[in-house]
Amino acid sequence: MIEAALVCLALNIYHEARDQPFIGQVAVAQVVMNRVQDRRYPDNVCDVVKQGPTYRWAEHYPVRHRCQFSWYCDGKSDNPQDQSAWSKAQLIAHGVYHGNLDDFVEGATHYHANYVLPAWASSKTPIVQISDHKFYRWES
Repeated sequence: MIEAALVCLALNIYHEARDQPFIGQVAVAQVVMNRVQDRRYPDNVCDVVKQGPTYRWAEHYPVRHRCQFSWYCDGKSDNPQDQSAWSKAQLIAHGVYHGNLDDFVEGATHYHANYVLPAWASSKTPIVQISDHKFYRWES
């Protein structure tokens, strides 16, 4: 049985980066793991992936479009439909989670698509662009 952390990490890779090359999918997974290691974020994978405000009346129900990772609270099904991409995401999640794939994004804790410019981007250190994702580190 696959452990919850691997499922959460694989879902994040699948929904955030399934259209990215292998290296881009690894980079997205590394951001999650870098956040787990950063004291400013929750200390486990699922809490990092699901981070965001929730409604007062339903503690585990995220406010739509306000999550750290947009897929988690976009109101759409989170069930993977593309089995090939899902299998690849699971393999990458396993490799990153168990430290078998290097952190070549140098501690990046943020990323965004290159066609948007979030307000936070100017306060973070740019690291690398992979395909259409730009990666940043939040300095201590």
